[in-house]
Amino acid sequence: MSDAIRELPYRTVGEWAFASRREYARPFADVTLDGVFTAPSGRELRMPGFYDGGGVWRVRFNPGEAGRWSYRTVSRPADPDLDRTGEFRVTPRETRGFLRATPGRGWGFAYENGDPVFLLGDTTYNLFGMAFCGADVDAVLARRAAQGFNLLRVRIPVSPFHPPDGYSDWQTRRTWPWGGSEQAPLFDRFNLDYFRTVDGVVRTADDLGLGLELIMEAWGFEFPFNSRQIFTPEWEELWLRYLIARYDAYACTAVWTPLNEYEFYPNGDWHHKPVADRWQMRVSRWIKAHAPHGHVVAAHNGPRLPPFAERFAADPEAVDAILFQEWGDRSEAGGWLAAGIEESIDQSLAGWRGSAVLAEWGYERNPEFPLNVPGHEFCDPDHTRRGAWRGAFRALGLIHGFENSWGPWQALDRDQPGLAALLHLRRFLTEVVPFASLRPAPDLVPPGANTPGHRPLVLAATDAACVAAYLPVGGEVSLPSLGDDREERWFDPRTGESRDATPRADGDRRIFTAPAGPGPHLADWALVSRVRDGAAR
Repeated sequence: MSDAIRELPYRTVGEWAFASRREYARPFADVTLDGVFTAPSGRELRMPGFYDGGGVWRVRFNPGEAGRWSYRTVSRPADPDLDRTGEFRVTPRETRGFLRATPGRGWGFAYENGDPVFLLGDTTYNLFGMAFCGADVDAVLARRAAQGFNLLRVRIPVSPFHPPDGYSDWQTRRTWPWGGSEQAPLFDRFNLDYFRTVDGVVRTADDLGLGLELIMEAWGFEFPFNSRQIFTPEWEELWLRYLIARYDAYACTAVWTPLNEYEFYPNGDWHHKPVADRWQMRVSRWIKAHAPHGHVVAAHNGPRLPPFAERFAADPEAVDAILFQEWGDRSEAGGWLAAGIEESIDQSLAGWRGSAVLAEWGYERNPEFPLNVPGHEFCDPDHTRRGAWRGAFRALGLIHGFENSWGPWQALDRDQPGLAALLHLRRFLTEVVPFASLRPAPDLVPPGANTPGHRPLVLAATDAACVAAYLPVGGEVSLPSLGDDREERWFDPRTGESRDATPRADGDRRIFTAPAGPGPHLADWALVSRVRDGAAR
């Protein structure tokens, strides 16, 4: 078998395969195989192996040091066919490495090489299931990577239904990832046909440099996650270990999320429960103990309160990042404005010492589809755009979603209108302003009785060399006078175009009036004020 790797580039997946001559009645559950890898520095890492059918077990590992490595495999019960030793050399390679949570630096995330990351993601919950049912997911992965997206939210278990009427009509095959069925589950075996499809999608994402948030357990209202008396901790541990064994070695595995909207734990009831907090902390620690590559471990919320610092006070470092959900106003009258997002961020993340992303603020409605999920009705392109800018002006990365690819529907070959605005925002943050050095600066805007959702939002560098303001409904913004040798321009969030900005003086402040804009609603604008190149600071 392929247990004789001699050389492997730095941060590349190596796979060792071992065949056993023994017959096991339940090989997924009754045999444990670990690869113990020793780095040139002497550091030891233990990587779970997995059964892949046909009497073959595999260990996948991704070395993080150049030089001479050694390994040994350890089976339980001991099997001489599976217990091996070996050595291999890791050669240097230029690569950005894995995504890491870096709370307090940049916008909370960086690659191993130190590059700060503005996370821009899309929600494709059923990507693996769609691939298993024959959809061309490679094309959408390539398109998202080319557009500058760097993260996709993906569930390993497939969700065939979302209340009240969101049936996944694209599903042409059973996507149950275990043995048996939903009516008679066999949690001691796994659907290898399905997992080999997942393997292919993961490798494609890895080749494209596109990160995946791998959601280990889907909505907690779904079976088996709503039936913990059946899906017991023993079966859960076997499931989590299998996922880690197959996918932890990949650089594209950017984030492990134990459960989507974790407050559903333990009974599928959507409200905050302290026992769910304790489950999230316990499982996060378990993942970190068994997944040696150090990927980000996240919590994804449903209910917004109490604040996460309070929820996870017993073990604040168990969870690396909050993937925060807040949709803002999505009423008929106010969906276009998406008001309330930044205030909810401030409340929920108050005192939180980890990283965070605005990971969900609605799913852009496609009016060509039936209204099977009424909560999306007023999530239009304006909601997409303004929600994104509100989250970004709290110094958070962003993950949105679209009905074309979110879950029940499948129109992977075309993008919805709001996506263009996300790309304009990405360019603004990565090319127009230095996002990693900017922080929310609400004190630069004088207090006032603003209509909800109308107040300008401000980001600024600590030395004020760059100040950016977002005006959700245009109008005026008042900023301190920061000197005369500055360049000031308006940026149009709808088109990505820019134009000069000319302020008027008002004592020690400067007043900027946004241009008019098209459309039925007041136009949003962004202002950039920066020290001119070569000017003294």
